[in-house]
Amino acid sequence: MKANVITLREKYAELGEKLSQPDVLNDQTAYRKLTRTHSRVSKQLAIGERWLDLTTQVEDNQALVKSENDPDMLEMVKEELAELEPELAKAAEELETALLPHDPNDDRDAILEIRAGTGGDEAALFAEEISRMYVRYAEKRGWKAELIDITEGTAGGIKEVIYAVRGEGAFGILRWESGVQRVQRVPATESQGRIHTSAITVAVLPEAEEVDVEIRTEDIRIDVYRAQGPGGQSVNTTDSAVRITHDPTGIVVQCQDEKSQHKNKAKAMGVLRSRILEAAIMEHEAKIAAERKSQVGTGDRSAKIRTYNFPQSRVTDHRIGLTVHSLDAIMAGELGEVVDAILAYRREEALAATRS
Repeated sequence: MKANVITLREKYAELGEKLSQPDVLNDQTAYRKLTRTHSRVSKQLAIGERWLDLTTQVEDNQALVKSENDPDMLEMVKEELAELEPELAKAAEELETALLPHDPNDDRDAILEIRAGTGGDEAALFAEEISRMYVRYAEKRGWKAELIDITEGTAGGIKEVIYAVRGEGAFGILRWESGVQRVQRVPATESQGRIHTSAITVAVLPEAEEVDVEIRTEDIRIDVYRAQGPGGQSVNTTDSAVRITHDPTGIVVQCQDEKSQHKNKAKAMGVLRSRILEAAIMEHEAKIAAERKSQVGTGDRSAKIRTYNFPQSRVTDHRIGLTVHSLDAIMAGELGEVVDAILAYRREEALAATRS
């Protein structure tokens, strides 16, 4: 692994030089991509340097054990070696994980889509709570969650909401949130105290940039209309809402969050690019496509990745068998324990695949 650390040093220096070049500084898209790569390589290098330093210390101490004649000094060296060797083993594992093949999409910002599934009004209320949970989680990580579009429920809650989540590694961290998530609780409208089960679907896409996807003008249809509120009533007096249809794929995107038609069009085009990019990725990566399909399913209660049980204040992630009893904290955006456990599980899967 020493050769890997040397390679990381060279790559880090090379990226640093590129970031200072005028043509890169003047190209914001290229600059953002390089900055993301530079940050990732910097973290890998820090792990590698620590492993290399510990390796040197262990090797030096092992040499002293063989050559030292002073009993007291020998005992001290052995004690230090007993502390260093476990640290080295841990550092080696961390470096092995850091050197796993990297999906460049993981560095991207994310498009987060939440939709009410089975359960009627209760599902819409839960969709609103889950969307608030993710926004708070994003804030706690220092990310920015920008509302793209929202369709409110007829009796409160949300039928559908789309956010752009921007921040370091947003897609790589949130991508495993895709799937059906269900809630078990007594709805406010339930007079007999019975627990109901409702479900929502969450989809997380890598946000595409203009250079990733070429959208020809002749391939899209743009419709404008007045923004609608709950029940269908108009909420403004101008045709500011935008619907874009991409004829080759049949993808339809709409946005009515902004008062400006121009801003709504820009946001809708961003989501459209991301969905087209995702379609291309899924087409070329059949394995990932099958996994995502199995996660998201149809929105039915049985196709679940996670359950939020309010009566027992319990959250269970069914993919890894993790259960935590801190539902209030999680709904307030303290999702780190669950997300980190999923990421650790995926890393172990990847490591096992490289060792087999």
